Amino acid sequence: MGNVKRIYVEKKEPFAVKAKELQEEIGSYLGIDGVKEVRVLIRYDVENLSEEVFEKACRTVFSEPPVDILYEETIQIPADGKVFSVEYLPGQFDQRADSAVQCVKFLKEDEEPIIRTAVTYLITGDMSDEEFGRIKAYCINPVDSRETDMVKPDTLVTVYDEPADVAVFENMPERQDFIDMPQAELKELYDSLGLAMTFKDFLHIQNYFAGEEKRNPTMTEIRVLDTYWSDHCRHTTFSTELKKVDFAEGFYQKPIKDTYENYLAVRDEIFAGRQDKFVCLMDLALMAMRKLKKDGKLDDMEESDEINACSVVVPVEMDYGDRKVTEEWLVFFKNETHNHPTEIEPFGGAATCLGGAIRDPLSGRGYVYQAMRVTGAADPTVPVSETLKGKLSQKKLVRGAASGYSSYGNQIGLATGLVKEIYHPDYVAKRMEIGAVMGAAPRKNVIRETSDPDDIIILLGGRTGRDGCGGATGSSKVHTESSIETCGAEVQKGNAPTERKIQRLFRREEVSRLIKKCNDFGAGGVSVAIGELADGLVVDLDKVPKKYAGLDGTELAISESQERMAVVVAPKDVEAFLGYAAQENLEAVEVAVVTKEPRLVLRWRGKEIVNISRAFLDTNGAHQETAVAVDMPEEKENYLKKIATPAVADAVAAGDVRKAWLTLLHDLNVCSQKGLVEMFDASIGAGSVYMPYGGKYQLTETQAMIAKLPVLKGKTDTVTMMSYGFDPYLSSWSPYHGAIYAVTESMAKIVANGGDYKTIRFTFQEYFRRMSEEPGRWSQPFAALLGAYDAQMGYGLPSIGGKDSMSGTFNEIDVPPTLVSFAVDISKQGNIVTPELKKAGNKLVRFHIAKNEYDLPVYENVMHVYDTILTLVSQKKIVAAYALDAKGAAAAIGKMAFGNKLGVTVESGLAAEKLFDNGLGEILAEMPAEAVAELAAGAEKRAADDGASRVNYTVIGTVTDEPAFVYGDVKITMEEALSAWKDKLDKVFPYTAGKDKSAVPSELYKAKEIYVCKNKVAKPTVFIPVFPGTNCEYDSGAAFERAGADVITKVFKNLTAEDIRESVDVFEQAIGQAQIIMFPGGFSAGDEPDGSAKFFATAFQNAKIKEAVSRLLNERDGLALGICNGFQALIKLGLVPYGEIAGQKEDSPTLTFNTVNRHISKMAYLKIVSNKSPWLQGTVLGNTYVNPASHGEGRFVAPKEWIDRLFANGQVATQYADIDGNVSMDEEWNINGSYASIEGITSPDGRVFGKMAHSERRGEGVAVNIYGEQDMKIFESGVAYFK
Repeated sequence: MGNVKRIYVEKKEPFAVKAKELQEEIGSYLGIDGVKEVRVLIRYDVENLSEEVFEKACRTVFSEPPVDILYEETIQIPADGKVFSVEYLPGQFDQRADSAVQCVKFLKEDEEPIIRTAVTYLITGDMSDEEFGRIKAYCINPVDSRETDMVKPDTLVTVYDEPADVAVFENMPERQDFIDMPQAELKELYDSLGLAMTFKDFLHIQNYFAGEEKRNPTMTEIRVLDTYWSDHCRHTTFSTELKKVDFAEGFYQKPIKDTYENYLAVRDEIFAGRQDKFVCLMDLALMAMRKLKKDGKLDDMEESDEINACSVVVPVEMDYGDRKVTEEWLVFFKNETHNHPTEIEPFGGAATCLGGAIRDPLSGRGYVYQAMRVTGAADPTVPVSETLKGKLSQKKLVRGAASGYSSYGNQIGLATGLVKEIYHPDYVAKRMEIGAVMGAAPRKNVIRETSDPDDIIILLGGRTGRDGCGGATGSSKVHTESSIETCGAEVQKGNAPTERKIQRLFRREEVSRLIKKCNDFGAGGVSVAIGELADGLVVDLDKVPKKYAGLDGTELAISESQERMAVVVAPKDVEAFLGYAAQENLEAVEVAVVTKEPRLVLRWRGKEIVNISRAFLDTNGAHQETAVAVDMPEEKENYLKKIATPAVADAVAAGDVRKAWLTLLHDLNVCSQKGLVEMFDASIGAGSVYMPYGGKYQLTETQAMIAKLPVLKGKTDTVTMMSYGFDPYLSSWSPYHGAIYAVTESMAKIVANGGDYKTIRFTFQEYFRRMSEEPGRWSQPFAALLGAYDAQMGYGLPSIGGKDSMSGTFNEIDVPPTLVSFAVDISKQGNIVTPELKKAGNKLVRFHIAKNEYDLPVYENVMHVYDTILTLVSQKKIVAAYALDAKGAAAAIGKMAFGNKLGVTVESGLAAEKLFDNGLGEILAEMPAEAVAELAAGAEKRAADDGASRVNYTVIGTVTDEPAFVYGDVKITMEEALSAWKDKLDKVFPYTAGKDKSAVPSELYKAKEIYVCKNKVAKPTVFIPVFPGTNCEYDSGAAFERAGADVITKVFKNLTAEDIRESVDVFEQAIGQAQIIMFPGGFSAGDEPDGSAKFFATAFQNAKIKEAVSRLLNERDGLALGICNGFQALIKLGLVPYGEIAGQKEDSPTLTFNTVNRHISKMAYLKIVSNKSPWLQGTVLGNTYVNPASHGEGRFVAPKEWIDRLFANGQVATQYADIDGNVSMDEEWNINGSYASIEGITSPDGRVFGKMAHSERRGEGVAVNIYGEQDMKIFESGVAYFK
């Protein structure tokens, strides 16, 4: 019998939202009717933990008494029950187990527990073995998980075999040495190794080792070269020479061929006299930028050979209160795809898509502050039975990917400003997962220097494991149903709290200025990330920190374990840099030295296992060549002249406008995605100018993300804007037209939001079917890049970055030809216009763009129209605007109207077709009637204008107070329209869960007296603790500093037992200096183990810290505030409702999972129902305020006796309400299903206040499309209490 203890933890029935959701899925999605009950239990196996600490952990770490049931050792299985358990594959990162270990060590720092977790499913009812097998298959993704039995192991200690020495390709049985192998034998070896490179590359390697090195390569050298030269790392497809280009005959041949000939002429000008340059997709992608730069149209681009992101230099006007100055800032932007990893492991693939996108600007020392997510999928509403063999179902894919991306972004503390999923049947081949990010830093903080001999390379961040081994090569290989089963290790695992620590470290000026050069660990691991930092390097792989023993030299060299950075520092700065890393609780190790000789040398166990010349590495493999045969779009299939949705076209042809409009709103690519979008935190950073949905009812979808620059001190009105453009149906008809209109649409969205198109910079995402030697396979990317080139040249605006992914094929199915244009602009907050309709009586005006005979935009006219719109916006004559897409005006009218539930009456003379025709590049604007009259008068004066300078527009409707859409005698009510728009994806991304909409009592408590501070201070000090997973410390600190307090922020270090002891002393001292403790929001390492704020709650139970808190509250009359995760900490400690650190009892109030079983990010309306707390003295009793909420576990639950007592004592401070202050259980307003709609409570005397919504996320120009008072003056009231 071993020493392993086993426990199962299960949510009590009222809170078992995951189990209830799975039971509903089994019935409605899998079609299995006999299941009576589903139970989901978390299983912990624990070893090396003392009895005393284990007992304590059972009540505080592994479970929460108010919401959980804990079973020791076994669970009872009923006669009609079937059970199975699921665990991660060995080597996969288990965040729940990792966080449990960290929490337990807070209880006793010198314990070294081993913890393994699994999820146990207990299914009862009448089901066949086949049905039970389908349930298992639905719950287990074999790429990262496996079924495990119910037998408890004797020990959890893993004994790792000592890895063998790295093999050298010599003295092999029945084979000649590598450099002597005849070609047939070499081909056999090549086939056996499962490489991503071509056989031509393999021959290239043989020639190099035979001719230059005169020795046989090691296995590590082959794997490193395969990684270095992979399409992912070196864009080999994009760099293939295009020897011959043929154009098919057809109506559209002339513009496409003309563009190609223009490109050839320009490249002759740019590369005059150079013989080393050849025509390839990469050259075509970059040529417009090169030409525009030569012509002086790209003076703002930062030039550096180091960074992996686009960066522009921006003059920023800063206001520091006592002075105003103009500073130079670097603004970074980057798009990243993780199509292949997300296809096989949706959660991990999408999470690391965002992690990778963040690391690129972060490696350039940019602070990443906003993200956009654009994805492509097939229809997720179809039955599971339609899933292709070897694939996950689309519903599982889209939900898993959304959970992964949002989980990573929400944990790291990154506002996701725009989320859009694009549906097209051909994305069944492979989904599209794009993350695009914005970053910024003061230019003075960023040093760009070369690596000099003897410089030291430091590896910091996460440890290295097998996850991600072969990720770069894996995404570059051919994919079939059989290959899916072998890809598990290729998917990296994200650890957002670690990357958050790196962000904090690099944001510090004194750290950033020590870094000469930096590279992130994306594709390729150590060999590429460190290998790219200098021409000559010696890397000691024995110094690379490992997640576990047993890794061999090759795995250490190519593992793509995430959240790692390699930085170059001068020898004199090493000690200082390592010290700063330690302050931020980051592991950092010297692993490499820069050398004079240009060779990449990797050592393991004291031996060289890689020693390759830089010149050979930089060949990027053998030179590849191909021909291109460019297809032509069919004129009769012209997508631009069709009504985009066939069912809508049929209804219009039949004269049924009602049916056409409702069908359009119900279309997959028009309908509401609010249930998806709300999974992503949109407000953290207190800089989001827009929330993703605006208006009083938060129902008008925005088309661009806009954020204030993330300044740490002072204020600025500089904002960044980002939008995207792409239509897969248009691109499928014509990749050339698709790219041109993608660029135009991304511009139109910037203009519709108040941006100036003239300062836009683009970055493109290319995603195409897999190329082969067949010239016709190259047609799509070639035509698309020609279109993008033409648009850049036509508008005089460059793309300065991009990402290609050329593996969009599964068996015989190809993804739609995809070129997504991301447009980035810099503007002022005062220029921004929001898209929701504003006022009855205003007119809706459609601004048209001119097109030539080939259905292409006339660039000069487009620019003139956009200039006119920009002028009208600046004159406040356009009060709302929307960029049209292929779905036409009716879709835009609905989306603009929903936010404030204003109606629209369409002009009587407008033909029905004009409501539904293709509007790509055009803009629909809301204008006061008098402004339209002025526009008409001006147009009459310019009636003689023709061509480019003409602005054509049509008045298509009038805004009305009546919430309805009226066309002739057709009237569609607002509720009918909203129902059609919301229903389509509700089963995939639920909007709400509860059906109860009953009213909730909301009596006001007026306190006779408010607690008065007896220990006054002129300027109170606030202590803000930072734990792994904390992400609101910047916003919270800024809010208190604005209110006039001093702020102390300290990071709790827990890498070693000594770190923990030291941190306890530092926290005790900081609390002793403070008058206020602020527990900020965050995710306590992903809200794991299940139940949030475990780090706060366990650390603050420490006797020293507990005593310090008691002295602050009881001897110094101090205050405590906890928001979101901080509220969860207060409630678990007992500071609310008890007023002291008393822990939780079985019946204590607590916070648990939202009823909708997902993260919720939206603005919450909050009614002040008690004035007892000093924190609420700046509010008006009975008034309603609006704050951003963003949480997964915000549902307040308590027994009725407790709720009655809290109301009677005036301890319920705030309730969720609608915009008019009505309190109910309606989850539209009571966003998480809280009992009695409670949002915030206080201690008995009001000095400790906990609330869910983020009152700190406010500021000038924040959430401007939201209606209501956002400032509750909580921080000002807290400071005023001491005066």
